[in-house]
Parts: sequence; structure tokens; C-alpha cells
Amino acid sequence: MSEIHTLDVTRIEPKRKHPTIFQHFDALEEGQAFIIHNDHDPKPLYYQLLAERGKIFNWEYLTSGPQVWEIKVAKKKISTGEETIGEIAGKDLRKAEVFKKLGLEFCCGGHKSLEQSCEDAGVSLDEVTRALNELPAGPVSSDRNYYDWNLDFLADYIVNIHHKYVNDVAPMLIDLSAKIDMHHGMAHPELSKIQLLVEALLTEMKSHQLKEEKVLFPYIKQLVRQKTENKPDEGLSAEKVEEPVKMMMDEHREVARLVHSIEKLSTNYTVPPDGCQSYHLYYHKLREFDEDLHQHIHLENNILFPKAVALTQELTH
Repeated sequence: MSEIHTLDVTRIEPKRKHPTIFQHFDALEEGQAFIIHNDHDPKPLYYQLLAERGKIFNWEYLTSGPQVWEIKVAKKKISTGEETIGEIAGKDLRKAEVFKKLGLEFCCGGHKSLEQSCEDAGVSLDEVTRALNELPAGPVSSDRNYYDWNLDFLADYIVNIHHKYVNDVAPMLIDLSAKIDMHHGMAHPELSKIQLLVEALLTEMKSHQLKEEKVLFPYIKQLVRQKTENKPDEGLSAEKVEEPVKMMMDEHREVARLVHSIEKLSTNYTVPPDGCQSYHLYYHKLREFDEDLHQHIHLENNILFPKAVALTQELTH
């Protein structure tokens, strides 16, 4: 067995500690582990990891102070050969809608099994299974069967539908965010926090979409051409897709965190009794943005990205 790596976080700049630990955790294969070496109990990290990654890790104290804390963090083996919740959702959007209705995370948490996802959400597996079985029999409508679309077409669809939506709605959200905070901020102090989150969200999305449109999506289209023409590029490597895909998925987790924070602060986009028409419009557009982003991330995390990685592996072997 190879030696387990120890990450000494006392040597890391404070603002980089948690991001660095998350990077180490995300790089683990199932069943692998690393050790966190620290000068205090990193219990807040445990709760952050649990909130953002779910119950997919084991947390074992090896040393517990008073001067040194060492914790072994291991990624659980959750792959059982069965389909992940993301794969299930990717092949049938109707099932994705069931998962969303029941509060199951199938976008950023799409790598988990259905059973694990139910456990994380506190939802009965039997209840979910019954809801899935109640769906009408027969194939998914061809216009919504994203799983069978060509990857280049799907990439263009994401740009023309979801990227365009974000670009179109951003100025309105910025304007409404400032306007509502100005008129209602004294009575509702959460609005100033929501305004900052909205600005951060839109800034992140602008940068994220530009990377996809200028780098990742053109490369995916190139892969499709090479497959179609049966002319693999000698310089082709899996890393050229896997690395940017990992970066995009990390950014998806960040925008999902921002949206969840907005949803929580707004009490699930509930307008208070003294809210004006603009207030109603503002929360309506935020809810609409949330719903669009959910499908946007689903199409990429559960369909486009894994199929692009699989295509790269096919062309390089």
C-alpha cells in the first residue's frame, strides 16, 4: 500500500487553506485518503466538507491536540457499478424533475448513487422509487432527449439557450438588485447581502461562460470532428479535456453555493408583505435564474462533460 500523503496546512496562507484542502480531497480516488496536519481542531472544515461534498468521506482523528491535530480524510467507495443519480437524470429529464421536486441533488452531486443521494437529502428511497415508477412508460420526447444529442450540437444549445439567458438577464438583475436594496434595505437588511451575492454570481458566470465558449467547447467540437472523420490528432491527450472539465465543475459548485445562499437569505424567494411590484419582479427573476442554472449545470455535469471525457479516452486508446 502506498504511503498516505500528509498536508501540513500550518504552512498555507490562511485564505488558501480550505480551497487547498478541497483540491486535495477532490483529487482522491474512491478509497484513497490523506492526512491533514494542523495546530488546532479543524472541525469547521468537517462541516463545510459535509455541506459541499455530502457524506462521501470518512473523518478520523489520529491526533487530537493540545498542540497538534492530525485527521485522516478518506473518500468513501460509493461506486457499486450501478448508475449514478446524474446518469439517471441525464438519460431522462422527467426523472431529473422528480429528483428536483423531492430535493435530491443531481447536478453537483451527480456522481453519487441514488441510495446515497436519498440518504444525504433525508428522503426515503422507496418514496423516490415510487415517484419514478409513476412516470409514463415509453421513450423520452426526442426534443428533450439531450443524452442522445451530438456533443457539438449540445454545446451550441447550451451557449445559445443558457449562456444567452444569463447574458440577457444580468443587466436587469443588477439594476433590480440595487433598486430594491435602496428602497427596502432599511426594513430588510438581507437585501444588501443578496445584492453582493448576485453581483458575485453574475461575475463568476460571465468568466465561466467565456472559458467554455473560448476554450472547452471548441475543443469538444474538435473531438467530435476527429471522431466523425476518423482522424485523431497525434497531440490529443485526455488532460486537455479532463483538466478544464474539472475546473468547470469546481466553478459550478461555487455558483451553486452562491445561488443557495441567495435562496436561503430570501426565504426561498418569498416577497415580504410590504414588497412592491419591483420586489416581486426581482425575486421572480432570481427564482427563474435558479431554475435555469439548475438545468444548465445538469446538462454539462451529467451529459456533456462525462461524454466528452469518454470520447477523449476513446480517441487516445
